[in-house]
Amino acid sequence: MKHESVLDAGGSETAAETSAAAPDVAPDAAAIGFPRGENSSDRKTQIVVVGGGAGGLELVRKLGAKFGRKHHDIILVDKNLSHIWKPLLHEVAAGSLDANLDEVGYRGHCYRWGYRFFQGSLDGIDRATRTISLAPMYDADGKEVIAGHTIRYDYLVLAVGSISNDFGVPGVKDHCIYLDSRDQADRFRTRLLNHCLRVSRAMMANPDANEQVKIAIVGAGATGVELAAELYNAAGALRHYGLEVFDESRLNVTLLEAGGRILPALPERLSDAARHELTELGVSVKVDTQVIEARPRTLLTSSGEQIDADLIVWAAGVKGAEFLSELGLETNPRNQIKVRETMQTVTDDRIFALGDCASYIPEGADAPIPPRAQAAHQMANTVFDNIVRSLKGKKLKTFVYQDKGSLISLSRFSTVGSLMGNLVGGSLAVEGRMARFIYTSLYRLHLLGIHGWVKGLFLMMIGRVNRIVRPKLKLH
Repeated sequence: MKHESVLDAGGSETAAETSAAAPDVAPDAAAIGFPRGENSSDRKTQIVVVGGGAGGLELVRKLGAKFGRKHHDIILVDKNLSHIWKPLLHEVAAGSLDANLDEVGYRGHCYRWGYRFFQGSLDGIDRATRTISLAPMYDADGKEVIAGHTIRYDYLVLAVGSISNDFGVPGVKDHCIYLDSRDQADRFRTRLLNHCLRVSRAMMANPDANEQVKIAIVGAGATGVELAAELYNAAGALRHYGLEVFDESRLNVTLLEAGGRILPALPERLSDAARHELTELGVSVKVDTQVIEARPRTLLTSSGEQIDADLIVWAAGVKGAEFLSELGLETNPRNQIKVRETMQTVTDDRIFALGDCASYIPEGADAPIPPRAQAAHQMANTVFDNIVRSLKGKKLKTFVYQDKGSLISLSRFSTVGSLMGNLVGGSLAVEGRMARFIYTSLYRLHLLGIHGWVKGLFLMMIGRVNRIVRPKLKLH
């Protein structure tokens, strides 16, 4: 049953505003202030951020550090209790990274940085009363833990990320695994280890048996390529953790790409280098191969080829979640919310969107800003500046995307990428140790963004220690 009261600043509840009039949105975005009929002394300014991914978590940290709780109430809403950096999910899936060591608990983080956290899933937006509704939450037994309720906002930021795009291919939802969340990565790792154990036992019973773990990965972008390499890194270490007769030769990985080459975002030379490295590891790379149907442990391609696999991972692209198109905001065909140059939605000046769920096409560009972690980080900075400017009645800033390039990690084997794409009039190719150092630095910058300099530096040092003292694989 839905709770009809509205959570206001400080956690108390007040009756929901009942006016059906349109929200007081000034024509000039710079003039946005408090809602009509309210005085700044009446209540705190409430800023609600939905989504605790890289951009959303960095934003609430900066807002909490800037405003505190005296005159402002910063609220983060997320359906999960903790954050894990999405570019690391392929390592969690392969068992190379223990998410328990790298995750960030929202409750502890909010206490440190002066914002509040509510667990829940966005169910709707009422722009007339400036409230969002959260769906009820249930435990594993189906019992209601948190009733559906509403939260008012003066400013709302949507940063809910993206989900895998199955492009309507039959059977994908039922027979493929996505890597959109930690739960999905954990599920894949559990199934992977079970298959490895099965093969190891079969080889011990019959050393001449040709048993293999067959894995098919659809999509040769960053996620698919990095996962393929990480799987061979993990397979090589399993012999040290109880699977004495298991090694890389027992792994059969097929990487499928509908386009003409893998890693289309990188220069062709680097794409070729990555493909060569994967082939050397043992990955079967198939380009110009379109999957038209997924069946139980089988993929069917447009050429009629049938590819069998114990595990199928779908990493062919991303889109916005379906519910984004049902919020009353203008979206594109991929369910991404359309925003202007200020990161405000084209529908409502008081609602911002950032990261993978936002669609912004710069003036003169042919396509939206790509869904990358660096874009979410830059958008979060612009949204922070514009909320501050809006509260002060100043003109809002225009978002300018600075393409820092792309880096792809092939686990411990290699790293390739291009840097400073829009700064040098092209791309600066990097490989090897330098590329690996820069790739690692990106995660360190993420730590600084969500934890600040002091704790961020400490976590970096702890991470170095963990690499030495902790097991190299998570096997549970």
